[in-house]
Amino acid sequence: MDESETNRGTMAPQHPVDKPRLEAWLRDHVEGFRGPLEIEQFRGGQSNPTYRLTSPSGRYVLRRKPPGHLLPSAHAVDREFRVLAGLAGTGVPVAHVYALCDDPGVIGSMFYVMDYVEGRVFWDQRLPELSRAERAAVFDSMNDAIARLHRIDPAAVGLGDYGRPGNYVERQISRWSKQYMASETEAIPAMNSLIEWLPRHLPPEGETRIVHGDYRMDNIIFHPSEPKLLAVLDWELSTLGDPLVDFAYHVMAWRIPPDLFRGLAGIDFRGLGIPEEADYVAAYCRRTGKPRIENLDFYIAFSKFRIAAIMQGIAKRAIDGTAASAQAVEVGRKARPLAEMAWSLARSIDR
Repeated sequence: MDESETNRGTMAPQHPVDKPRLEAWLRDHVEGFRGPLEIEQFRGGQSNPTYRLTSPSGRYVLRRKPPGHLLPSAHAVDREFRVLAGLAGTGVPVAHVYALCDDPGVIGSMFYVMDYVEGRVFWDQRLPELSRAERAAVFDSMNDAIARLHRIDPAAVGLGDYGRPGNYVERQISRWSKQYMASETEAIPAMNSLIEWLPRHLPPEGETRIVHGDYRMDNIIFHPSEPKLLAVLDWELSTLGDPLVDFAYHVMAWRIPPDLFRGLAGIDFRGLGIPEEADYVAAYCRRTGKPRIENLDFYIAFSKFRIAAIMQGIAKRAIDGTAASAQAVEVGRKARPLAEMAWSLARSIDR
């Protein structure tokens, strides 16, 4: 049983669901649905409240926007729904989606419903519960899935207009700078330095592909007993952009210690059977046909800046009482050390 299973609980008081209204909507929009309905909220997520729905017709997952005041463009469950529908049948492992509800009158905010995928979520990337060979297979399956995603022609799957063309990195820096400033609860000098430094060191613009935006191990469902990836979850930050930025965000884990953000820095890679960063990057390059990744350190510095901005947003929502997790306050405290790590890496690029 994975941690997402053991972390199920009753609904948080700030995220209520009107069961009769939801049941009525499901009967009208999910083929074959039959009640009565049982609802349990997962506690693991920090962003969009997520629920397991159980009924005689099967098990489903509901993802919703948090109720209350939200930052502009945040918690885009409608975009999650669209990209999941577009990726069906492409070889990128995703859950089947049923329907999107944009009427807040049903449960209080926009939501969509997808299949419940039975499996495991690994929260500790060191994978202490697995064997050495299983660890290697898990990392290889993650590498294969993100490479598959980045090889897709967006227009070929109906997602050619899924994001704005051009200037992706520049727009991302601007977006996360604004998100950080909108959710700032205390001054973090490293973040202010990065907001000035990043736009001045932009690398040349890369190709345009579908990017997940938050690709990491705990956003993936693995087979219940095999080291096999079944479904990539949490697509709310997906868009069209530079795949190297997306991959660098994933590789960032190799530069962060385990106690800070479930990272891998400093572990015994060889002893655990987990690939070192250089080997993992080389595998991705082979799968995507790239000779190398230029400017990887810049992309990782930006990725640390971005995750610090996200954590600051979690801290702000904790203060406002709309965060989806009881651990939101503790997560928010990690924004400062991550920002300082990003600023240190940025300064090393200048030297």
